Amino acid sequence: MIDVEVAGYSHRLAYEKTGDSQEPSVLLLHGWGSSAEIMRPIGTWLESRFSVLNLDLPGHGKSPIPPVALGVPEHAELVRNVAERLIDGPYSIVGHSNGGRIALFLASEAKPPAWLTHLVLISPSGVRRTRTARYYIRKYAAITLKAPFQVLPTKMREFGLDWLRHSLLWRLLGSTDYQNVEGVMRETFVKTVNCYLENRLNRVQVPTLLIRGVKDDAVTRVQISAMEKEIEDAGLVEVDGAGHFAFLDRPETVRAATFHFLTEL
Repeated sequence: MIDVEVAGYSHRLAYEKTGDSQEPSVLLLHGWGSSAEIMRPIGTWLESRFSVLNLDLPGHGKSPIPPVALGVPEHAELVRNVAERLIDGPYSIVGHSNGGRIALFLASEAKPPAWLTHLVLISPSGVRRTRTARYYIRKYAAITLKAPFQVLPTKMREFGLDWLRHSLLWRLLGSTDYQNVEGVMRETFVKTVNCYLENRLNRVQVPTLLIRGVKDDAVTRVQISAMEKEIEDAGLVEVDGAGHFAFLDRPETVRAATFHFLTEL
């Protein structure tokens, strides 16, 4: 465990370190609702040639729920601070899904980490997807359900909205990820999924490998293409027969692409 100060609070984070500490470093960042455990196969591939740091983000795996809700900027700051304390020298990030979003945010900061050299992003989130009719039906249904409570006095309004958020109907309108968390983690989820990076991608200066499973229905080809277009030095590998977890569905393909990218540049 390591304690890191961000947003005025101390956050205790669990991590695993494997491989040869004398070799170049790779930091692994899992997606939302996941943990370092699911990234462990990637660590196993890499530890023969790299020093691997596999991190549990706040409220995931063995890391406790944070004392306050965190958005993507706070997650990026946590990752920066952890890397500064636990990694000596240049490092790359391999991020999956929301871990990729955090990595992109970090790399697109006005002052990105000086030691960050490469990004390998597997189905990274952070670009808006085309909204469907179903999305707008759910959105305006939620607005309609909240409307009657808005005219009530403050205390009654807060009580009513809290009741609504815990009702079965409200849960049916939310995503599975939203339904599976509550309290601080639900606030964190909302902050996270509503952080979009389109206006920052052209600030990413490190070489970036994008990997997407052809059957991925969570991150679309259009979203990945937007990243490939905006990031100055980006390449794309599409993996046949794989979905959102391409590194589990077709590990040999993702392993080969990752090793080639990290060792040839």
